[in-house]
Amino acid sequence: MRRSRLEKLIIISILAALSFILMLVQFPIPLIPPFLTVDFSDIPAFIGFMLFGGVAGSLVILMKIILYGLLMASEPIGPLANLLASFSLLLPVYFVYSKYKTRKSLILGFVLGITTLTVAMAVLNYFVLLPTYGLIIDQRDLIENIRAIITAGIIPFNIIKGILVGLVAYLVYTKVIPKLRK
Repeated sequence: MRRSRLEKLIIISILAALSFILMLVQFPIPLIPPFLTVDFSDIPAFIGFMLFGGVAGSLVILMKIILYGLLMASEPIGPLANLLASFSLLLPVYFVYSKYKTRKSLILGFVLGITTLTVAMAVLNYFVLLPTYGLIIDQRDLIENIRAIITAGIIPFNIIKGILVGLVAYLVYTKVIPKLRK
């Protein structure tokens, strides 16, 4: 029993390190504000959720953000936004999938997750994240144009990012997860 607990902890740590590395590989989406970049750092957390459950997947997300915050971040808003986005996307996926454990429930979970991600990040960016970021970097234009940024940037970005992460996660689910479970 102790060995399997240690193996689980090692795998969660490896997934968190991989998630941190993937967070460093970012790319912008054309016609979207350049400060919004896509990364696939949620895929290792998705694997953690699928293999070991909610606590493990959440630990992967938290460790990724802590590592990124300590080693790379120049301000706290970006890592906080990534943390909230990761949970907004992956928790609905996990809860829907864990109830039925079918491919259809996984797809339904991602539809719900993308919806939750889009709505939650629009609201959080409107009321908390962008105003705070605008104050930190002294950008009054950001605060004055917040509605345009949300509707033309944040909402389309989160839909696109959610779809991209969902597609890659589905491929991982069908090709990689069965092998990892063995």
